[in-house]
Amino acid sequence: MIKQLTIILFVALLMSCSAVKKVNTGGEASLENRLPPCLQTIIHDMAAETNGSPQSVTRYSYKQQTVYYLVSPCCDKYNIVYDSACHILGYPDGGLTGKGDSKMINFKDEASDEKLVWSKDDTGKLPN
Repeated sequence: MIKQLTIILFVALLMSCSAVKKVNTGGEASLENRLPPCLQTIIHDMAAETNGSPQSVTRYSYKQQTVYYLVSPCCDKYNIVYDSACHILGYPDGGLTGKGDSKMINFKDEASDEKLVWSKDDTGKLPN
């Protein structure tokens, strides 16, 4: 009788363990939910260059739209701002002078709702 009860409890315990599911609280949303697919492609293409892989991607609200600011790996490369459809809006900083292309000189002052959506430091690799 005790042997049968032990077996039933053991089976019940195994079944309860397999029913446990990890709940996503929103803090660890997948990259696919955080970046538009075209931007993921751009990041992969940049990584294929010898020294072009971005260091981070930050989402901002800028002039009533969502934009993505990509930080380049080196000081003499431009940092790029893309809209959600992956059109380049400009280069607010970076380059040889550090001032970008002078088309978005007030980007940092006008952009709001800063949210880091991807970083090499966080993942150790580029998006899949």
